[in-house]
Amino acid sequence: MRRFGTIVAASALLAAGLAAPAAAQRPATGWSTAWATAPAAAVAGVEQGYAGFTIRNVVHTTIGGATVRVHLSNRFGTQPVLMGHVTVALSAHAGGRRDGTIDRSDGTAQPGTLRDVLFHGRGSITIPARAEVVSDPVPLRVAADRDLLVTTWTPQPSGTVTYHPAAMQDSYFTRGPADHAGDEAAAAFTETTRVWHYVNGVDVRGGPGTVVALGDSITDGVTSTWGANRRWTDYLAARLAGSPVPDYGVANSGISGNRVLLDSNAPNYTIYSSFGPSALTRLNYDVLERAGARSVIVFEGINDIQQTPHQEDPEQIIAGLAQIAAQAHDRGLRVVGATIMAWKGWGSWTPELEKTRVAVNEWIRAGGDGTLDGLADFDAATRDPADPEQLLPAFDSGDHLHPNDAGDKAMAAVVPLARL
Repeated sequence: MRRFGTIVAASALLAAGLAAPAAAQRPATGWSTAWATAPAAAVAGVEQGYAGFTIRNVVHTTIGGATVRVHLSNRFGTQPVLMGHVTVALSAHAGGRRDGTIDRSDGTAQPGTLRDVLFHGRGSITIPARAEVVSDPVPLRVAADRDLLVTTWTPQPSGTVTYHPAAMQDSYFTRGPADHAGDEAAAAFTETTRVWHYVNGVDVRGGPGTVVALGDSITDGVTSTWGANRRWTDYLAARLAGSPVPDYGVANSGISGNRVLLDSNAPNYTIYSSFGPSALTRLNYDVLERAGARSVIVFEGINDIQQTPHQEDPEQIIAGLAQIAAQAHDRGLRVVGATIMAWKGWGSWTPELEKTRVAVNEWIRAGGDGTLDGLADFDAATRDPADPEQLLPAFDSGDHLHPNDAGDKAMAAVVPLARL
């Protein structure tokens, strides 16, 4: 995938006994990630793009700052896409907050906070196919734990549209063709989408750095409360904000269905395969290149085991996890390994596949042959003591694989903050 300097992918059709780690070696960039998502695929059936559409993406900050910048992605685009107008604003509503309240955004901007987003001083930019861009700095003071609105207007046909399927958050759009990116009011945004389009990151200037969560549907938060920001990564951000440890930004790089070793739908992977490229394939742009990245929590592997084709050899998964750790260390990041959670009761569970999970977890708990700087024992925190092969019922969303909000909170509680 190409990148270019200050530069530069809709639900269907929009509808711990380890040695203390050495200090992180990654140099300060001046930016930390306030919010992030991992582009997963191209929207199926949209080969000519969204000509004339204005899309108002609702995102939620993990840290705040006085200056922001926006990342946009055409990672799964088959043609260049013209961003004719991009804006960022504080939402008039705070969203799902750490105190448990939910003030849902409806697309209305807080008066006086809407800013044009520029690229090399210009109000528009063409993003090449398979590329991503980052904006100029935008003077806008944002607080942690509140909704932002990132709005894009694409005036021309383009090609396939890059998106993240499991936003767990309503966003809004209008089919245009008029440009509504500069609207403070939500009147034009009459349609709702449950995915994020084009936008894949918001940074704030300053801050102590970023913790990146590399994961699958559990990190994506697919069974957490809709619009409430109760993924385990959100609970982690709240823990950081209330701890003596620096208030790192938290970048969620989870993709539902993602695997360590195989791309989605392998060997028949296409840009429309919504479980995304493998963790190894996407490591560089979803983890290592995140603004301010200083540590990564690696929580993958269950889909290698439970999806077809099943990976029954734990050594193959271990080798993939070790490679992720090695590449992260080469870039100066700390690596925290997270154990794979219990899943008996899920449709593909078998005693033989359970042995694979146990073996991978043994390697993680033992420090990954020296490759891991810390342990987040999600398995121990969420399993049923009466039957360690299954989730504790109080933490089970009901499908026996994904946790509910209480399970997500229990996971965040065992992340070793001092090792991030």
